[in-house]
Amino acid sequence: MADDKLLSVDEALARVLAGVTRLGEQEVPLSQALGRTLAADLVSRRTQPPVAVSAMDGYALRAADLAAPGARLTLVGESAAGHGYGAPLGPGETVRIFTGAPVPEGADTILLQEDATVDAAGVGAASPPPAGRHIRARGLDFREGDAALFSGTRLGPNELALAAAINHPQLAVARRPRVALIASGDELVPPGAEPGPSQIIACNGYAVAAIAESAGAEVIDLGIFRDDIAELEKGFARAREERADILVTLGGASVGDHDLLRPALARQGMTLDFWRIAMRPGKPLIHGTLGETRILGLPGNPVAAIVCALVFLAPLIRALQGDKRAGADESEAAIAGAALKPNKGRRDFMRARLGRDAEGRLVATPEPLQDSSLLTELVRSQALLIREAGAPAVAAGGACRVLRLPGAFVTG
Repeated sequence: MADDKLLSVDEALARVLAGVTRLGEQEVPLSQALGRTLAADLVSRRTQPPVAVSAMDGYALRAADLAAPGARLTLVGESAAGHGYGAPLGPGETVRIFTGAPVPEGADTILLQEDATVDAAGVGAASPPPAGRHIRARGLDFREGDAALFSGTRLGPNELALAAAINHPQLAVARRPRVALIASGDELVPPGAEPGPSQIIACNGYAVAAIAESAGAEVIDLGIFRDDIAELEKGFARAREERADILVTLGGASVGDHDLLRPALARQGMTLDFWRIAMRPGKPLIHGTLGETRILGLPGNPVAAIVCALVFLAPLIRALQGDKRAGADESEAAIAGAALKPNKGRRDFMRARLGRDAEGRLVATPEPLQDSSLLTELVRSQALLIREAGAPAVAAGGACRVLRLPGAFVTG
């Protein structure tokens, strides 16, 4: 069972997404729409194919004209894509035809070129094709007036191809959420700086920004702020100036003497929703609102920040664009590559490598070290192996569930 003093991951995600509605919309050229989310249904402006076309290279003919043994047809022309045969096909006639070319009026089948016998007597075949063979009917793909793509659809390469095919050069898409990032901590210095004896390089923002951009956001990195309430308030003011829809803070979300984000946000008037979750890594996570801006305060440890960004920030960004699958369970079944101990009161997201067993099943093997500060273990992993709160032990080869990391590939 989950720790009853902590919010479950599912309830926390539901609260992050509660009441979220799509931001405004804008028109963009088709060439700039990759990764955007449709804000309106797209209706086809044409029929595809516009006429019946051949699916293969060969000869267009009437099936009945080759039914008699030894029948020969007279070759009267050709039909190519963009240059159809312009006359009806008469009895006993055939037309050389190429893939994608219009089928002449009167033809009802295609004889494959490799099955055709062509000689001085005409075109014949040892095995005549039946009527309807290798012809793509008019409107087989879509018809004018059909709803082809729907509001809330995330536009990938396939969707862009369809939008182009139905003749939409401009698309109405949801506005990108503006995400402001603030890193806090006296120990942080930017990459390229020389850290002091107790300082480290700030790295979380690069991963979180990449996750946010992949989800469709426009990211504004406001930089690093010292552990000082007045300094943090300057950062919040800059986020408001940038008209941020989401303010993401990195570090300072816990309860230590130097974790000042919550009191600084409270002084600015933040309405706090929750700040502790029954998950590992990522227990200290702030969620609230500051005026119209949504607040997500991510933990300072790199792996915890990245896992929380995947579990909470990415779905929020997608929901703000009207993505109907935002928050959907994207985990998948796998086989445990090693024995798993019983889990305690928090949902555990374990870094794991993916492979295949001899039967082709997906196998997830946890990394030996699961400390939330270890980036090298995360880079070696392709997935997060999910262990529910209170889950019993699982033997090697037992069932488990995994959430693939962005860009992950499966070895073996």
